[in-house]
Amino acid sequence: MKNWLIILCSSFLVPCSLFAQQNVEVYPSNWWVGMKWNKVQIMVHYPGIGAEKGFLTPKYPGVHVGEIKKVENKNYLFFDLTIDNTAKPGTISFACVWPSNDGSADKKVTFDFELKPRRKGNGTAYAQGVTSKDFIYLLMPDRFSNGDTSNDRVPGMKDQSLNRDDVTARHGGDLQGVINHLDYLKDLGVTTVWMTPVLENDMPNRTEHGYAFTNHYKIERRLGGAEMYKKLSDELHKRGMKLIQDAVYNHVGLYHFTVQDPPMKDWLHQWPTFTQTTYKDQTIFDPHAAPSDTKKMTDGWFTQQMPDMNESNPYVANYLIQHAIWSVEEFGVDGWRIDTYAYNDLPFMNRCNKALLDEYPKLTMFGETWVHGVPNQSYFCENNYNIPFKSNLQATTDFQCLFYGIQPAINENFGWIEGVNKLYTTAAQDFVYKNPMREVIFLDNHDLNRFYSVVGEDTTKYKMGIAWLLTFRGIPELYYGDEILMTGFTNPDGNVRRDFAGGWPGDPSNKFIKDGRTSKEESIFEYIKRFANFRKNSSAITTGKLMQYVPVDGVYVYFRYDEKQTVMCVMNTKNESSTIDVTRFSDRIKDFKKAYDVATGVTFSLEPTLTVGGKYLLVMDLRK
Repeated sequence: MKNWLIILCSSFLVPCSLFAQQNVEVYPSNWWVGMKWNKVQIMVHYPGIGAEKGFLTPKYPGVHVGEIKKVENKNYLFFDLTIDNTAKPGTISFACVWPSNDGSADKKVTFDFELKPRRKGNGTAYAQGVTSKDFIYLLMPDRFSNGDTSNDRVPGMKDQSLNRDDVTARHGGDLQGVINHLDYLKDLGVTTVWMTPVLENDMPNRTEHGYAFTNHYKIERRLGGAEMYKKLSDELHKRGMKLIQDAVYNHVGLYHFTVQDPPMKDWLHQWPTFTQTTYKDQTIFDPHAAPSDTKKMTDGWFTQQMPDMNESNPYVANYLIQHAIWSVEEFGVDGWRIDTYAYNDLPFMNRCNKALLDEYPKLTMFGETWVHGVPNQSYFCENNYNIPFKSNLQATTDFQCLFYGIQPAINENFGWIEGVNKLYTTAAQDFVYKNPMREVIFLDNHDLNRFYSVVGEDTTKYKMGIAWLLTFRGIPELYYGDEILMTGFTNPDGNVRRDFAGGWPGDPSNKFIKDGRTSKEESIFEYIKRFANFRKNSSAITTGKLMQYVPVDGVYVYFRYDEKQTVMCVMNTKNESSTIDVTRFSDRIKDFKKAYDVATGVTFSLEPTLTVGGKYLLVMDLRK
């Protein structure tokens, strides 16, 4: 089904021959019939397309063209399409026509805009949301596995590096490599895959991490492109698994086409000279903050290579919101992780979050909030504060439970406010969250020191952290390679982003298979697998409540429970064994007589006293 919408133009600032040599860029690249977001703002990028007067004549049933909007840069044109419920899938063809200077036949440039049928399931087979029932695995595609060596380098792209010995260069991992190991992840107990961004990063260097977009509507070709991303989504869903997309609204890469050729002066936050964000989140909610400090925090560039988007500009806002909806529908995304959340224009983020939820009610979103303090963190998500700004973000990445919780619990000596008391105190502040079970808890990630290194490569401490991760409240996230004891400190950050051994042809060892893992690595792999699969079937942990007791002499006890199940967790943070009086916890133990040790599979009688080894988290499924 093809119909024409004609743009008639009297003349242009560039010669007709130039038009014939270039492609028209249209964003979004397509839309769908039957969407709630049915008024789509189209951005057309083409030399001189906004230079002269013109008009649109709609000839497609159920589609109406709104005002043609000219902006400062004549290489852009914006207009709205309203798509009625009566519109059918098909292709709308646009033609821009202008008379030649010599009186010969008119010149014309054309582009198509496709209206697609909705993805199968209409938001039920995808956009499922990621909940406390899930176990997230975070990976960097470039560093996980190279499934297709033909896309290691792409001619014409600025970064042609390919050096696995250089932690800042590209290594060649891709989406096919991820697909190749989905069964490995499922066997481990993983339900959800979150990858660092997969959008095009056509920057000169440091493109391995993916956070400097150069085109929102292109999937990185060195990862396999759009069709491979769709294949990954489909392969996950076939296995009953889910996909999280890593979203970046705050900034783009310096070589993004809207930076190299800005549609308007205020598309980006501009400064007389380079001005970097202060990274001081406090200035956003501080009632005493100087306005200049707040502005630097929110409008300053993230780095010199990452310009700051002006989300208060309505054109920018539409561009970003439409891309978010487009991504979920085009690729079947289930969850949304939002990078550098605190640096965004927060009213814009509320609007964007609402647009996604209006379209996909089950979709879940959590924001990166690398801040310090529970009040700071909770300000950026749904909370119980009576304050002027109220965020509608469902949850955050719980840096507080990491920095002020499990790390000091394992590494610090016990004290009134030290050691495991910090974990207890942090959890006690959950009253500020609307739903703390949505918080994403973790031991490390692509920006942090590897947890195995943090605990001094002590597997006893490491197992404590793993057991906590898979029994505490919230949604657990494991960073790739943690199951095989990968190490590294962030100096530079590439040291915590090394390759997964066995992911490349010719690797001397293959950690994806049992025979390739050392006995110590296999022990940790099986430990995680055991807890992850126990958790998957535990109603108390995945949907139940948390009750914690004040730590005494380095021992912290918490319960996960519901009407069907009670799980008792005893964390002994001392180096030596501790014996505790179980009767202290009678309001939770009640008439349970036996305990199933999750780590060992042994069932034993629950006596009035219980001895727990040093640096150990004993997890027990209580039974009558």
